[in-house]
Amino acid sequence: MRLDKYLKVSRIIKRRTLANEACDGERVKLNGKVAKAGAEVKAGDVIEIRFGANTTALEVMSVSEHASKDGARELYKLL
Repeated sequence: MRLDKYLKVSRIIKRRTLANEACDGERVKLNGKVAKAGAEVKAGDVIEIRFGANTTALEVMSVSEHASKDGARELYKLL
């Protein structure tokens, strides 16, 4: 699954356009490397997102095309 879509489905970022902008602004890293919006995400990957001065790291637990509000939290684990 594309990185921008995963960020939206997992509800880490509210809208896909915002996820695209975060990737274009080099604020998202996938496994330690700056990632583009089209990068493939799979279980076990580590995503780091910079929100201002804060950095949030999370591990991808599973990938799903659709997730409910409660199920979205189970797609990743905070590190």
